[in-house]
Amino acid sequence: MAEVGPRATDDKSASAGLLARGRRRVYRWLELGSAGDRQGRWFDRLLILLVVAAVALVALETVPSLAAEWGDRFSLAERIIGAVFLAEYLARLWVADLHPPFRHYSPAGARLRYALQPAAIIDLLAVLPFVLGLLFVPADFKVMVLLRFARFFKLARYSPALRSLTNALLSERHAIGASLLIIFGVVMLAATAMYMVEREVQPQAFGTIPDAVWWAMTTVTTVGYGDVVPVTPTGKVLGGLVMLLGYGLLALPVGIVATAFAREIHSRDFAVTWGMVARVPLFQDLRAADIAEIARLLRGQSVSAGQVISRRGEPASSMYFIASGLVEVTLGQTRAHLGEGGFFGEMAVLGDRQRVATVTAESDARLLVLEAQDLHALMARKSDLARRILDEVRQRRGAPSGDILAEEVAEAEDMERADAAGADETLPDLFSDLPEAAGPDTRT
Repeated sequence: MAEVGPRATDDKSASAGLLARGRRRVYRWLELGSAGDRQGRWFDRLLILLVVAAVALVALETVPSLAAEWGDRFSLAERIIGAVFLAEYLARLWVADLHPPFRHYSPAGARLRYALQPAAIIDLLAVLPFVLGLLFVPADFKVMVLLRFARFFKLARYSPALRSLTNALLSERHAIGASLLIIFGVVMLAATAMYMVEREVQPQAFGTIPDAVWWAMTTVTTVGYGDVVPVTPTGKVLGGLVMLLGYGLLALPVGIVATAFAREIHSRDFAVTWGMVARVPLFQDLRAADIAEIARLLRGQSVSAGQVISRRGEPASSMYFIASGLVEVTLGQTRAHLGEGGFFGEMAVLGDRQRVATVTAESDARLLVLEAQDLHALMARKSDLARRILDEVRQRRGAPSGDILAEEVAEAEDMERADAAGADETLPDLFSDLPEAAGPDTRT
């Protein structure tokens, strides 16, 4: 009977470890595909295929002959796709606290904040047709065509360019609205002028200003359907002027969107860079201006899949931020996968240290490198910045959750020997991205 307690504790610990590994694996499938993870890419492709199939089903169901012959199969496919989307949404909520921005919140708080993200709201809209179809009569499925078409916007999760375009439109919404207002004013002015010129000659086409608006819109937009055209010399001259004016008017919103899109593409790199530096535990308590100074010291480095970035035993003279791609950190038989936004080698800024793990690129990756000597030069110029960093270093030297130091290596090796079975699947605390791990993220 004395062994029941310890055995129950061991079983509980084993179950907790299995659950933690399962959550990390689900997070890898759902979130690391864009970073180059092989399994994540296959999962992303499956979801993209389901999104395209869901949108195609909505269109095919409106064809009477196909609906009559394949209606039951269409309904079955819709339910299968809806169930997959629901499972995906619930799984994303389950691992929400593994996302870097939400790791400092409680699991419930992280899931709530994740659920309010635009991508999560789109995921929720994608599962609403399935959920409502289960709650109400099946015929209600046919009424929610627009809601089912909203699933198309799930593709934005897998397209950085589409996300950048959306951000560009949102950032320039006021300028775009102003340009559309100008176009509307020109349409109304052109319609009024043509009404005055052509109303007696063509009362069926230009008898009222609202009738003339159709001609003005097709002319200003340079579509020119030709169903309504002026016949008087004055009307033709006015129509020609409106055509020429239309080219300039259309260039106005197009130019705004193109400029904003280009700016979004270029500024995204800086935003990611700043955010990466701000996430490093060593720099978390610095002021925004100091983080920006450090971010300006970063230089780019591109690596190909399979390339070794740093080897165990090499002098550690720089730290790395992952701008895109996926890398693998190897410490003995233990492996960790770091994706976009991750970092490693943070304690290299102290100098006179050796790498304690080997880091290899799992996919083509783009890294941002911070050389220790550059940071030291900045600290020499800014005494306040140096004091802040050194204070943090002193605290981290005495804490168990700093960068990978010698005692942590020994601890990891002890964990590996104690749990030899499945060691390649278990990530010790010094690699763990889970919020349960003590202290901030740790990297090699």
